[in-house]
Amino acid sequence: MFIKVTQSGARRYAQLVESFRNEDGKPRQRTVCTLGRLEDGGEVDNLIAALQRARGITPTPSPLEGLRFTDSRHAGDVWALSELWRSLGFDDLASAWRRSKTETDVLGCLRLMVFNRLCDPSSKLGVLRWLDTVALPVGVAKSLPEHQHLLRAMDVLDEYSDTVGERLATLMRPLIDQDLSVVFYDLTTVGVTGQTDLAEDVRAYGRAKSGLVERQFMLSLVQTAQGLPIAHEVHPGNTAEAKTLLPMIAKLLARYPLKRVVLVADRGLLSVGNLEELDKLQTQLKNGGRDVALEYILAVPAARYGDFVQDLGRLSVAQTKEQSGDQPYAWCAETKWQDNRLVVAHDPEVATRRAQARDKTIAELLAMGQQCSDKLDGQDESQRAGKKKGKGRPMSDSGTKARFYHAVKDAHMAHVIKVDLKADLFSYTIDEDKKRYLELLDGKLLLVTNTDAPAQEVVQRYKSLADIEQGFKVLKSDIEIGPVYHRLPQRIRSHALVCFMALILYRVMRMRLAVARRSDSPATLLEQLKRIHQQTVQTTDGKTFTGLTEMTHAQKTLFAALELALPNPENLIKPVL
Repeated sequence: MFIKVTQSGARRYAQLVESFRNEDGKPRQRTVCTLGRLEDGGEVDNLIAALQRARGITPTPSPLEGLRFTDSRHAGDVWALSELWRSLGFDDLASAWRRSKTETDVLGCLRLMVFNRLCDPSSKLGVLRWLDTVALPVGVAKSLPEHQHLLRAMDVLDEYSDTVGERLATLMRPLIDQDLSVVFYDLTTVGVTGQTDLAEDVRAYGRAKSGLVERQFMLSLVQTAQGLPIAHEVHPGNTAEAKTLLPMIAKLLARYPLKRVVLVADRGLLSVGNLEELDKLQTQLKNGGRDVALEYILAVPAARYGDFVQDLGRLSVAQTKEQSGDQPYAWCAETKWQDNRLVVAHDPEVATRRAQARDKTIAELLAMGQQCSDKLDGQDESQRAGKKKGKGRPMSDSGTKARFYHAVKDAHMAHVIKVDLKADLFSYTIDEDKKRYLELLDGKLLLVTNTDAPAQEVVQRYKSLADIEQGFKVLKSDIEIGPVYHRLPQRIRSHALVCFMALILYRVMRMRLAVARRSDSPATLLEQLKRIHQQTVQTTDGKTFTGLTEMTHAQKTLFAALELALPNPENLIKPVL
């Protein structure tokens, strides 16, 4: 006899079958009995157990019987960040608030908030929910915090913000080239919520980067030529960009032993007042016994290009041309402007694209204007001939002027196509001088500098400023700095500090990946390491075992690229069941 499995529709049955020979001596099979459905398992298992007992065999339970996976937590990403934090010496930040009498684990709360920004950015309440999903390395926090602990830690961080900044600068010096000279400075806006007004509120209405007027605060950021952020500052949302520059430079010089500073900043920071104050600052430094060469490369805002028309007109490509090699600019030229150098770079491809786009827009508007003029002339001729009016409301000169003017204005061509709004009849003209002026500016980049570097190097340094803008993109996308739901100024400043430190870790990871010739982004890296889980299993006898999922070769190589130790299951906090 033997067991046979038969199929009937979607169900499978176990049958006891015996072989025999019929009257003709041919082998045949017959079903002795049906043991039951395999899907149920109960009848079959009971029969097997009964047969084992009849034979004197003790049933052996399955090793997986009753086994339960009781918990699963992300472990690899938090481990990597914890090891990176430790390797950078950031635990020493605790010395900044050693005089504080708070009983809150400020350092632990800071670690958790920074790690959360990189792993799963969320609100401070969201940090607590996130902690229920991760396996923390031993020592990351003295204990799991509550919401009020995070807020108290933020208050302490703001109270000792200057000391924290100084200590952080000391810890970051090994990461910075010995010749820290070129630094990049830029600002961005961060949206906030809430309608209440508070004393010393940093939330204010101002024009955001999107062009809309929003309630916001401004964040300034300084980074090295290698893309490492080294200083930041929070400003009220209605602060003029030019006013933020000098305080940041003063803070930078106070925290880093700089001998020469070449400041590279974007449009909006150039003002005659700023240039004068920078010169005064250098004089003050020399009088104070500090020999610091303070140099700058500042971009001229497009709105101020008109101040340089005469300078641009004097520049001759044939006389001052500098070949750019593989650079996008065909030539660079320079002249003097207020005791400074005015460097002009020209990109003919950009100039051609802008000129073509503008000519196309002007042609479309002129065609529209001609069509309106023809319709108005046709109406006048019909009226003189005594013809009946056609269907619909006739056009008027005043209405046509208004519609055409709005079309020109919406196309940003009001400075080229002049609509005479005061005339009785519909009329417009083309300002050829203005058109030639725009053509002169097409493809031009204007930089003001007091450095002695070649013009092409000045342009190249300014173009590197795009990397700091990438830092702002990381802050707003991966780290999700905004919108900010805090209302107290000290909490907003502390939130910016947390995001700033998260950006430091992000950039350090990027730098190490670049050295290892890896193309992975830090965000992609953390997502890969996030798949390393701490699993908790409970056996039938109630014993609990905890371990890590087996790491792939790709995950191990990522740890190697970051120069970090592999996760150790013994150094992970066991979950509370």
